[in-house]
Amino acid sequence: MIRLLLAEDQGMMRGALALLLGLEEDIEVVAQVAAGDRIVAAALEARPDVALLDIELPGRSGLDAAAELRTRCPGCRVLILTTFGRPGYLRRAMEAGAAGFLVKDGPVEELARAVRRVLAGETVIDPALAAAALVAGPNPLTGREVGVLQAAVDGATVADIAARVHLSESTVRNYLSSAIGKTGTRNRMEAVRAARRQG
Repeated sequence: MIRLLLAEDQGMMRGALALLLGLEEDIEVVAQVAAGDRIVAAALEARPDVALLDIELPGRSGLDAAAELRTRCPGCRVLILTTFGRPGYLRRAMEAGAAGFLVKDGPVEELARAVRRVLAGETVIDPALAAAALVAGPNPLTGREVGVLQAAVDGATVADIAARVHLSESTVRNYLSSAIGKTGTRNRMEAVRAARRQG
């Protein structure tokens, strides 16, 4: 039996996935969590073979949990299942050690096959998303630029952003200007939206 951990914040979706995957003769859902900050503890307790993780979870992202699972539970393979098929998310998932990345609009039979394939050592990636990631290329933003854009998400002033990221206002302006230029946008809110679209 393939022991599966399921991390999904939407209760109905989590229940449906657990039910449908549990109907497979060789898959047993051994743990279910609704928050990203519960993933590693649940994996350490249940010792799953595969962790099926959403990306956007309360408490902690599935991508951050995937990176920690790689070191804390090295025998557990990670398969990302998300609504957000963005090239940046795919790239970050692979960097975090995920063995697969699928979007939620596929059939459950395909998901069950993907679980089996990642356990067998294969890498499984949604083909359309893989092509989009190749076209998109590497992330042009530096870590600091990403951090400044994240701090600007709610429309914060430059002074607020500077306080949040512990930088001077002039340095924040420089990072914002650079991020705006790299994303080909006109202002910081457009840059935030463009960066989000790309994951």
